[in-house]
Amino acid sequence: MEIRDDLPQEVLEANLSLVGHGLVVLTWGNVSGIDRASGLVAIKPSGVPYEEMDVEDIVIVDLEGRSVKGRRNPSTDLPTHLFLYRAFPEIGGIVHTHSTWATSWAQAQREIPIFGTTHADLCPGAVPICRHLTDDEVRGAYELNTGVVLREVIGDRGIEEVPCALVPGHGPFSWGKDAAQAVERAVTLEAVARMAVLTLAIRPDAAPLAAVVVEKHFTRKHGPDAYYGQPG
Repeated sequence: MEIRDDLPQEVLEANLSLVGHGLVVLTWGNVSGIDRASGLVAIKPSGVPYEEMDVEDIVIVDLEGRSVKGRRNPSTDLPTHLFLYRAFPEIGGIVHTHSTWATSWAQAQREIPIFGTTHADLCPGAVPICRHLTDDEVRGAYELNTGVVLREVIGDRGIEEVPCALVPGHGPFSWGKDAAQAVERAVTLEAVARMAVLTLAIRPDAAPLAAVVVEKHFTRKHGPDAYYGQPG
């Protein structure tokens, strides 16, 4: 079965957009997207500089990681992406970066508290941090087990309430209905992470945003009663 014709180009553009948003440098980070009809995934190649990448470099694999098309090796984070696609059929795109502000929270091994409405527009609670992988999980299928801990942190709340998460000592992952939405969430996460650092610098005892305001901002952008934006 063939992958949707436009998906490799969409995934290429999503990867290149990370550079424009200042979320990646050198060869760090990756974006993937899935065509659910064919069960095929398009993902960034491993170790290829963004400025040298074209659509022919995008690697196509099946959900078991078997190569279908492409002249490059896929991102080393491919098993993480594939595990999340298998665990959550509603995910259509995934982003991983080492963006400065979100990664700083991951390295500090702290969730990102919800201080303001920008954060509440993204998710209705703290941006969670996963548990540490065990020594055996790191020595074994490390990238796959990164997907395992991300699935654990999403849990029953689902990908709308948990659109992103931090892997301790590693960095942020985000996901969405497609690669473009996953990138949008990665951009928002980086802004939220930066604002949280600055909030605590200005006022170390800053209180979380009131629950009623959190609920209002989240539900006006998400769910059946959402009214933000334009119809259609």
